[in-house]
Amino acid sequence: MANTSERIGIFVGSFDPFTIGHESIVRRALPLFDKIVIGVGYNERKIYMQSPDLRVQTIKLMYSDEPKIEVKIYTDLTVDFAHREHGTFLVKGVRSVKDFEYEREQADINAKIGGIDTILFYAEPGLESVSSSMVRELSHFSKDIDEFIPKKNKI
Repeated sequence: MANTSERIGIFVGSFDPFTIGHESIVRRALPLFDKIVIGVGYNERKIYMQSPDLRVQTIKLMYSDEPKIEVKIYTDLTVDFAHREHGTFLVKGVRSVKDFEYEREQADINAKIGGIDTILFYAEPGLESVSSSMVRELSHFSKDIDEFIPKKNKI
């Protein structure tokens, strides 16, 4: 059972693949929490570049020396996952006004149906264009994606 005074951040996404933008959010959120649970979302109706197990394994390897980070697959609503993990806040990233509007709507619904607040981190300068979908597109056309993937994120 989790310590009720423990601050647990829940950082969710498909992370297909986990990018330097995601790494930036985790690095900046880590000092705010006793633990961060990275929830790798899986929807069987969606087509992924990497299997959920590979995504989890890759992220776990990347943070293998950080005891404050756990990585888990989830297939249900984010708020249900957050409650199961005893989350105190959802952690999300925004790169643009478009992202902000989407995340604002999600934060509102998550607060209404799950009673959990969201903390937004703005993309660091130079990372505003980095997204998993952009990396997947480059990879599909056999372009080098190394600059967009964390160095420790190589299996």
